[in-house]
Amino acid sequence: MAQFSAPTRTFVRAEGNYLFDARGQRLFDAISSVWTIVHGHCHPRITGAIAAQARLLDHSTLLGATHPRAEELAERLCAITGLQRAFFASDGASAVEASLKIALQYWQAVGQAWRTRFVHLVDAYHGDTAGAMSVSDIARFKARFSAITFETRCLGEAVDETEVAAFIVEPVVQAASGMRTVPAEKYESLQRRSALLIVDEIATGFGRTGTMFASERLGLQPDMMCLGKSITGGALPLSVTMVSERLYDAFLGASEAHKQLFHGHSYAGNPIACAAALANIELFEQERSLEHVTGLVPALHAGFDAFRALPAVRDVRSAGLMCGIEIDPHRVRAQDARTAGWSVADALYDRGYFTRPIGDVVQFVPPLSTNAMEINGFCGALREVVSG
Repeated sequence: MAQFSAPTRTFVRAEGNYLFDARGQRLFDAISSVWTIVHGHCHPRITGAIAAQARLLDHSTLLGATHPRAEELAERLCAITGLQRAFFASDGASAVEASLKIALQYWQAVGQAWRTRFVHLVDAYHGDTAGAMSVSDIARFKARFSAITFETRCLGEAVDETEVAAFIVEPVVQAASGMRTVPAEKYESLQRRSALLIVDEIATGFGRTGTMFASERLGLQPDMMCLGKSITGGALPLSVTMVSERLYDAFLGASEAHKQLFHGHSYAGNPIACAAALANIELFEQERSLEHVTGLVPALHAGFDAFRALPAVRDVRSAGLMCGIEIDPHRVRAQDARTAGWSVADALYDRGYFTRPIGDVVQFVPPLSTNAMEINGFCGALREVVSG
């Protein structure tokens, strides 16, 4: 915090795949503003949908009420996820929190209240609220907050599954762990389970790995799916916990039974955000976004093959457009008492590329609307920085 320079990174405008800072510099958004922007900044179809909805209905609650945009979006999400119900929130961590509470209450409703344990991947990250931290496994994000987190287990550790409420996993890529890719066989045991399965697609969903959802590549059939970040194309905050009909039915009953989920958020399912999300989903079809990403993979691989030969690069890993280049801190000198990763990110910023390191891993997670020339430009700039 003491080293952050607001004058250097104050963004005042955006267009397409680029941000513009207060000094007038144009920067390629190489991390999609932390994995959110899909079709480029300020896409006219999304901003148009936002403006039209804002003139019609800016907000109405989903607590004891509903509105057409939320209904329409829920239907579209059910169609593309294969799950049957949608519970809206405002950000990814909120969607995770809801999924944990749904899992616990489900088992209470079906007479197995002893199922209270959660199991996650090694190095998992699911958000920064208390429940989401509890099912995460990165010490620097949670170690100080043990007073408000609960005990969990890592997948592969000894655990009595009859006590497990749910497994929660990031599919294919663990973004916050430095774009760590997880072998498919790690998920095989989840095909045979008695506990629920929550798939966290907040970072990986909406085309980031080349398929609409990364879990498609694994053949997983989740009971719940958490979505956020890219759901509105990156324009507005919105998240959702998708839920199977089996779970939904367990919450139905007479009002005096109090079987409903006592959980909700004031801005959950905001109509303007829902309108943006609907436009985002339509753009996938109109702009053939997934096919476009597939066509970019050869350019990515060519650039990454060149990185692997550099002494300053420890590892290169990617799935679709989610990429991490791990820098050897012994070969790249940190500047101004910062890490080697930040030294590289600062040098890239000076060359017109905005990224943000995770430790010494340089992220490259561009919008799906990026092109081969922009990929080649980033790869060339990064080679220049780490070779210098």
